Amino acid sequence: MFTGIVEELGEVAAVENLGDSSRFTLRGPLVTEDAKHGDSIAVNGVCLTVVDTRDGTFTADVMAETLHRSSLGALAAGSRVNLERPMALGGRLGGHLVQGHVDGTGTIVARTPGEHWEIVGISLPAGLARYVVEKGSITVDGVSLTVVEAADDHFTVSLIPTTLALTTLGTKQPGDPVNLEVDVLAKYVERLLGQGQGTTAAAVAVEESLR
Repeated sequence: MFTGIVEELGEVAAVENLGDSSRFTLRGPLVTEDAKHGDSIAVNGVCLTVVDTRDGTFTADVMAETLHRSSLGALAAGSRVNLERPMALGGRLGGHLVQGHVDGTGTIVARTPGEHWEIVGISLPAGLARYVVEKGSITVDGVSLTVVEAADDHFTVSLIPTTLALTTLGTKQPGDPVNLEVDVLAKYVERLLGQGQGTTAAAVAVEESLR
């Protein structure tokens, strides 16, 4: 489990194409200082399992499913990436609950500079708009952000100078893909309410508690 608070701006050191999968070597001295085989590290919001660590780098195998559902397949040696270690139990939850399970990819559609911030518009894949609400949380390339405007096919976020400087979102341009993870709590509520699944006893209990 992650929080969407990026710890380090890392770099792809190498990508090895293995046919139906890829092996990534990523440079991140901070996130690897206590990492070991089998640990998890979020890379642009995608939870990956550490295979090996060496001299400030770690390797991770990325299966075809992950390459298909995320933008990791577009990365190459030299690409910058957002890195985050899992949250420590009992630690502060600085962003929101993030699983590192990408729901889909969007595209940067607009950037509007402000005096001390920047408004960024991002397209929404079909089927995800119902989970995105104004003032709600969403993860973009592993960064926990608050939604400013929510529409049927896009949403906007406001990026502060820290986010612009310390994550890849500061350099993304219109047309660039980004990984999106919606709030998992919204998906659980939808499931409990039985949308498309029929009414269950749990759904009835949830509905009654909301009245």
